[in-house]
This record gives sequence, structure tokens and C-alpha cells, in this order.
Amino acid sequence: MAIHSVCVYCGSSDTTRPEYLDLATRTGRALAERGVRMVYGGGRVGLMGRAAEACNGAGGRVLGIMPRFLARREITYDAVPHEMVDTMHERKTRMFEESDAFLVLPGGIGTLEEAIEMLSWRRLELHQKPIVFLCEDNFWDPLFVLLQHTVDAALTPPSFLDVLHKASTLDEAFAFMTARAAVAVA
Repeated sequence: MAIHSVCVYCGSSDTTRPEYLDLATRTGRALAERGVRMVYGGGRVGLMGRAAEACNGAGGRVLGIMPRFLARREITYDAVPHEMVDTMHERKTRMFEESDAFLVLPGGIGTLEEAIEMLSWRRLELHQKPIVFLCEDNFWDPLFVLLQHTVDAALTPPSFLDVLHKASTLDEAFAFMTARAAVAVA
């Protein structure tokens, strides 16, 4: 299976580090250059907005999925197609359904919650889609320490850590997603 559509989870803060905003911009461009549609939370703010604007600006395809109650807070990016839903659960479900893989950039509690739910669904064998945490500065290292802690405590099987990946470059992230998507089909 080829990767046609990637769900990008990332922060909605405009006040974060410039490096994270730059990473989001580069991610959006990279998706467009590879002909991969970006699926995301639909906002125009923070990393979310930067990635979507960059993907759209580079000629890429973007689908935003926004809960109605967040439209004012996250400011819907109207330059791209959107689906408006009623709940966060609907948002996550639609993002899941529309994506072949998940790419997690730096973010706060919302980003973490979305990524953890996809990990949980993977653990429950509800999907086999690749999950990559992209962090050029080891942003997600504490999460990987915690996940290893759950393995060490015999609460998570060691093999589960093989289904996700921490990438330090965009090329590494895309290579992992492509390789894992191929394995999922075999």
C-alpha cells in the first residue's frame, strides 16, 4: 500500500519556538512535493496552520476536519476543503479514516491525546497504519522513555515499540511510513 494521505498532528500555538513553526512549514511543503494529501485538524493557527498553508501553497492537497465548537478558537483555514463535525471524537475518527499514516510534530496536550489514541487503537489491532513522531530536537524523547517504562513494567509487550518510530528528519519519517505501509499490506 502506498502512502496517499498523512494525518498530521501538531500544536495550535503561535507562541511556540520558531524551530517548531519552521518544521511545520517544511512538513507541509514535503507532503505537497511527494504528492501526499495532508489531513489535519483544520485550524489556521500554530503549527497546524503553518503546515496546511505550506502544503496548500506548494500545490498540495489538504483536508481539514474541524469540530464546530473549535472554529473560532482554532480559526478555520478556509483556503482548503473542510469537514465540520460535532465532537472531538468525530474529528479523530474522520482523520483516522482519511489517512494512511500518522505524523506527529511537536504539540501540547491535544496533540499528545490524539497520538496516544492512535497508539491505543494500534495496540488493540484496530489498524496497522504507521505512526511517526517527528522531532528534530528530541521533543518526544520523554514519551518514548514513558513507553519503554510501560514495557519494563510488563504492561506493554516489547514488540509494540516496533510499530511506532521517532524520526529526526522528514526524510526518515517518510521512509518509515513508506516501509511500514508496505509491510502492512504484505
